[in-house]
Amino acid sequence: MSETNPAVAAEVAAPHRYTAAMAADIEARWQDFWDAEGTYAAPNPTGDLAGDAALAARPKKFVMDMFPYPSGAGLHVGHPLGYIATDVFARFQRMTGHNVLHTLGFDAFGLPAEQYAVQTGTHPRVSTEANIENMKSQLRRLGLGHDKRRSFATIDPDYYKWTQWIFVQIFNSWYDDEANQARPISELIALFESGERPVPGHTRAWGELSAAERADVLGEYRLAYASDAPVNWCPGLGTVLANEEVTADGRSERGNYPVFKAKLRQWNMRITAYADRLLDDLEALDWPEAIKLQQRNWIGRSEGARVDFPIDGERITVFTTRPDTLFGASYMVLAPEHPLVEKFTPDAWPEGTHEVWTGGHASPAEAVAAYRAQAASKSDVERQAEAKDKTGVFIGAYATNPVNGDRIPVFIADYVLMGYGTGAIMAVPAGDQRDFEFARAFELPIPCIVEPTDGRGTDTSTWEQAFSAHDAELINSSNAEISLDGLGVADAKARITQWLESKGIGEGTVNFRLRDWLFSRQRYWGEPFPIVYDEEGIAHSLPESMLPLELPEVEDYSPRTFDPDDADTQPETPLSRNEDWVEVTLDLGDGRGPRAYRRETNTMPNWAGSCWYELRYLDPHNDQKLVDPEIEQYWMGPREGQPHGGVDLYVGGAEHAVLHLLYARFWSKVLFDLGHVSSVEPFHKLFNQGMIQAYVYRDSRGIAVPAAEVEERDGAYYYQGEKVSRLLGKMGKSLKNAVTPDEICTEYGADTLRLYEMAMGPLDVSRPWDTRAVVGQFRLLQRLWRNIVDEATGELTVVDAEADEDTLRALHKAIDGVRQDLEGLRFNTAIAKVTELNNHLTKAGRALPRSVAEPLVLLVAPLAPHIAEELWRKLGHTDSVVHRDFPVADPAYVVDETVTCVVQVKGKVKARLEVSPSISDDELEKVALADDKVVAALDGAGIRKVIVRAPKLVNIVPA
Repeated sequence: MSETNPAVAAEVAAPHRYTAAMAADIEARWQDFWDAEGTYAAPNPTGDLAGDAALAARPKKFVMDMFPYPSGAGLHVGHPLGYIATDVFARFQRMTGHNVLHTLGFDAFGLPAEQYAVQTGTHPRVSTEANIENMKSQLRRLGLGHDKRRSFATIDPDYYKWTQWIFVQIFNSWYDDEANQARPISELIALFESGERPVPGHTRAWGELSAAERADVLGEYRLAYASDAPVNWCPGLGTVLANEEVTADGRSERGNYPVFKAKLRQWNMRITAYADRLLDDLEALDWPEAIKLQQRNWIGRSEGARVDFPIDGERITVFTTRPDTLFGASYMVLAPEHPLVEKFTPDAWPEGTHEVWTGGHASPAEAVAAYRAQAASKSDVERQAEAKDKTGVFIGAYATNPVNGDRIPVFIADYVLMGYGTGAIMAVPAGDQRDFEFARAFELPIPCIVEPTDGRGTDTSTWEQAFSAHDAELINSSNAEISLDGLGVADAKARITQWLESKGIGEGTVNFRLRDWLFSRQRYWGEPFPIVYDEEGIAHSLPESMLPLELPEVEDYSPRTFDPDDADTQPETPLSRNEDWVEVTLDLGDGRGPRAYRRETNTMPNWAGSCWYELRYLDPHNDQKLVDPEIEQYWMGPREGQPHGGVDLYVGGAEHAVLHLLYARFWSKVLFDLGHVSSVEPFHKLFNQGMIQAYVYRDSRGIAVPAAEVEERDGAYYYQGEKVSRLLGKMGKSLKNAVTPDEICTEYGADTLRLYEMAMGPLDVSRPWDTRAVVGQFRLLQRLWRNIVDEATGELTVVDAEADEDTLRALHKAIDGVRQDLEGLRFNTAIAKVTELNNHLTKAGRALPRSVAEPLVLLVAPLAPHIAEELWRKLGHTDSVVHRDFPVADPAYVVDETVTCVVQVKGKVKARLEVSPSISDDELEKVALADDKVVAALDGAGIRKVIVRAPKLVNIVPA
């Protein structure tokens, strides 16, 4: 007698069981159906995507994920976490009466595709488009309800035409501080021409200036401008980097190469003009406080004063938050790269120069050059670190302290940065620990200008550290015209600031840590700048009729890279080697006719395309305007609860707090100021999802081994017989622990994967992946299927009968709880409630009434849409669950019929009473005191106090 395979036997006995094969069939069919029917098409109020007017008349919801980059490695199961979450939320919003815009595009410019092109010779567009198609296939398999008509990639010329167009708007704008907004540069020119606004730096009228002089003046105002400035130069990558792209240890975020400070001509965005508005507008945004705090710290607003220190007939200006301590300034420090250093550095050391100030060099020029080279190899973070040994060098010049006339030496030191204030500080060693340590190291005076409150006395030679108390009174702080002695900090600040302003040597001001955004990259694979230079080197923007300016074909995609440690190098861009593209004759329509120009050969950074993509989703085929104003107003305009407008829900990683999120806010504000959009902010509500982690297994050499091949024995882990270590970390191909969604979809189906990722824990918390646990959600779907479909015949088991009281209570409690959880993005608890309901129905062992089966399927629909569609169709419906109304709970069944009240005597439980949830305190007290068990426990004793917390607790304290 032959043995029967149990799995085969089960399949024969239950041919209509929900299996991985059945899931694959169901999911593929419904994905095809959704595509064919345009199920997820969200109608615009007007334009080519206008559609169902009744649907467009509903309240709108705009739900977005952060732009994915199409990697050649494809997705692992960690990537779709946010995409599944937004899909569940968007589906729920459709079912609760909203017109939902949910789509996904691709952020496709950037370094990875270019590096692949350099290695293989494959054009970046070819590899990127192949990666996009692979990613689209993987995402489609997850059943994501995207409006595919609205999808695009940043590398599409009809998309980056508008990226370039926005750059032109920014280039042709200036920030009017009086109006507190951006205005067209033409309006500033008109003010100069009329004489209404004086031309800074010139005594001649605007019309008397040369074209080059006028361009230089405007360059000081434009919101996009080119300048020679200190930049982060990475020879190993052959490009410059923004501050945010440099790690804390002074290396490139990509490639981990050394980064040096160098002076190069680069394009910048004047984001600093918007510092106050970027801070103020955070308040009304529904963002995590941690992200708001990061942005506040990055912008770094501080109030203080600018003070001029005379030097050689000129002046050095410093910004200080403590002008009240001016009398304690005993030396000055400039950032090593400060432009005035060379100007004030003499040929020889002044007579009597302290030996420790010279760094052992024969002349100031040698000392400065050597120290600058040393400082250039450190990142800003390293330079600001609390190092024990303070370094610096005297430049050979003295400035004058403007409040007491003291002659004070000027140093350069790496703890002062050009990126903060003016790049120069007045050093007050008695009140600042870094200044104190520097003064000790270089044997500089430490004047005491506050009365210490800790008993240390005013003899600073005995001090071991600075004293910076804000509640101390000032001493030794007076001259013939002003005295701060005896004042507290706030009063002293106000008095000295007023005096400085009256003398014309300072003024109260606000300073920001935020620096202008470096916007150039020496790469090929990025948006070309719509800028050309004439014979005089003056920059001109291309007219809209010449956009998009497309990337030319080149033979060599790589920028010139150098020895990673060679700081004395200069960029050479791939585009600069294409002379036919660079040197052109154009008529820019400015009345000057055809002229010879040279194109800009840098490209925009990979952040450019993601600064405005939410707008393109709204009106993706518009080739006449950035976005139709009516469409933008409909989806993103300000409304009650959203005073700045913006996307209703934006989900993505917290790592973009001061990069993409800050940049996108800046672009949005410029476009608002210029009248192109009605939304001041791009994203109203932000949610940061956690990370799906995975165990990394390493052998004795520390090398990662394939996680799938590791065996667990007695609490230890082995790979090919060798014991290995296990540590929770990131998931990725290089760590050999990546699990692809395709694998899970094949083994269990996409609905199971969706449920598992949403059930793993709160969405904003990182959680470890466990493939063995996925089966739990698969079994939930099998039980759901079995509650509605006969596994043997495939026929519906639902009956037309009334549901019993217990089932109705279980159903409506689940509906109420799941509705609240889905609205609050608490998907894990929503799934727990669905599981509880499904288990209740399974244990009942009876055929489901239709009045229970149908809401059950609709309850599951946002979470597991494929099986919901299939069961809905089996229940006899011909429409899709996608636009069906989400079930509404009957309040009568949500409240428990009775609740258990605990009765305590002397703190010990003596009885449990079943009472009405609405029982009053007085009623409950009477019921409790009448209970036989309570009477027996009291045993005739009197009652001192009865504490009632209806309906769940009565505590009786006997006399």
